[in-house]
Amino acid sequence: MGEKAAGNIILTGFSYTGKTKAGQKVAWKLGWKFIDIDEEIVHSYGKPIAEIFARDGEERFRELESKVLERVCQGSNTVIATGGGAVMSAANREMMMESGVVVCLEAKPATIYRRLLKDAEDPTNQEPRPLLAGPEPLRRIEWLKGFRQPYYVLADWTVHTDNLTVEEVADQVILGWRYGRRGRAALPVLPDARESDAPYCEQKGAACVVTTATENYPVFLGWGILEELGKRMRNAGLSGTAHIVSDDTVFPLYGARVAKILEDAGFAVDSLVVPQGERSKSFETAVKIYDWLVDCRAERGDNIVALGGGVVGDLAGFVAATFARGLPLIQVPTSLVGMVDSSIGGKVAVNHPQGKNLIGAFYQPRVVIADTQVLTTLPRRELVSGWAEVIKHAMIRDPLLLELLEERTEKLLVLERAATSDVVARNAAIKAKIVSEDEKEQGIRIILNYGHTIAHGLEAATDYERFLHGEAVAIGMVGAAMISREVGLLSQEVVDRQKALLERFGLPAGFSGVDIERLLRAMDLDKKVRSKRVRWVLLRGIGQPVVRDDVHGEVAVGAIRKLLQG
Repeated sequence: MGEKAAGNIILTGFSYTGKTKAGQKVAWKLGWKFIDIDEEIVHSYGKPIAEIFARDGEERFRELESKVLERVCQGSNTVIATGGGAVMSAANREMMMESGVVVCLEAKPATIYRRLLKDAEDPTNQEPRPLLAGPEPLRRIEWLKGFRQPYYVLADWTVHTDNLTVEEVADQVILGWRYGRRGRAALPVLPDARESDAPYCEQKGAACVVTTATENYPVFLGWGILEELGKRMRNAGLSGTAHIVSDDTVFPLYGARVAKILEDAGFAVDSLVVPQGERSKSFETAVKIYDWLVDCRAERGDNIVALGGGVVGDLAGFVAATFARGLPLIQVPTSLVGMVDSSIGGKVAVNHPQGKNLIGAFYQPRVVIADTQVLTTLPRRELVSGWAEVIKHAMIRDPLLLELLEERTEKLLVLERAATSDVVARNAAIKAKIVSEDEKEQGIRIILNYGHTIAHGLEAATDYERFLHGEAVAIGMVGAAMISREVGLLSQEVVDRQKALLERFGLPAGFSGVDIERLLRAMDLDKKVRSKRVRWVLLRGIGQPVVRDDVHGEVAVGAIRKLLQG
């Protein structure tokens, strides 16, 4: 090959190897223009990178990255700093090679980690740093950089930046540009790759992935996958002690088995069992768990494994979020409600005597692993209760799921393997998508509370003893549909269709013997109340939720009185 035209200088390499600062210096020395691809994406699309990942997903970000790269590579006399993962696309690599000389900036993982920590200490820089999320960030950097390394080495020139100043790095880049213009040998053909396809990546094989501005974690779901728990935790970079929190119904069934799985994976294991039921989701129980962790000499690198249903998941998650300013949380849901709803999304809380989930936080787990086979050991009432959240997801988000539930009711009620895993996975994906769009319920996530305003009031008004959560949600959904009909949003046909499906699954559509005044007071304390006005999640059709805070009190009370007559 002959000498190449001047073209551009394209900088590749892992995060914090110095691409931006060195690129700016090189451009100044050569009198060229400098473009940072990430900054160009933000400028072109009007969103921070973290928000694009959270709202649109990694695939959409990579599409935008390729479009911007293609555009800037058309120019000349430009120094282009690429994102750390841009080289994983064969099309991107071809564009870069055709555009000019590719120079890779290298640094050891320890150097990258040190620079990342220094940047995190800068109070003026508030950008999320996913590489620092969770324990053992250095190990994560080592793995991710190692996975990308075969693609980085395809550059025309490499500069090791560990012990060089920005000025020295710039000089080495320019030297590489001059040598690189002499031509290059044929390059090996490497396929497109994403970290989620890597054998070590914690996301491989996941049913869905939750991606927020600061967190990214997989949800593994399937029949008989409990044995993968230890491996999945290891793949997520977790180590040390696994503190299992469970209840006195679930632990006798699965406690010893889970402990053995974790021990075989190299974890030290201890466990604490709390009484089954909503009354355990209290600050008093949380304090007992804190005391236990103190006695165990728990450290910040230790892990909380929530083994149980929604109560255990919320309780253990609250403790994980608050002990030692945060321990890694692993959700192992054993109830249907836990699998399709409460284990996904990071809502952790304990109850106050006057209101449900009033004391809590948003704290995402590191891994969720749900073995649908364990549903076969659920008491029938507990299993039936879980279908309420499944039906809720269908009503607010997925008309096709609603049809599926109507067609497969009998198979689902007997937990037919394929039908159950399919429907549960579909529900988990719905929850993951909504949470990824709105991590802290500032927008769309509120639609997940369809039926919950009345439900939480019912639970609090009966001291969390009479209704299972799903039973209360089913009643609340009937009430919300009635209100939707009363304010002119919803047809009676849809109201009846929802009620019929709830009843086919054995769920209640009304109640009796509850003090309405106490129920209404509990509803006034609900977290969805803003400026003393209840924000109702209503429906204008299947898959068409709306949020209204202008529902007159008499309309709501009228619907509740009809439920009471049921």
